[in-house]
Amino acid sequence: MSTCVLLKQRIERKRRIMYNAYLNNADYDYVVKISQELDQLLNQYRKKCQ
Repeated sequence: MSTCVLLKQRIERKRRIMYNAYLNNADYDYVVKISQELDQLLNQYRKKCQ
């Protein structure tokens, strides 16, 4: 699989985790951590795949 496809899959998984954390009223620090990880993945995707 290409790097872009793998990154896209990781982004979708991280989005699901973030959404579930939101639905379950997760700890704020945990949500911030997930948000930062998602931002990093999105930045990688923008640099390598667009």
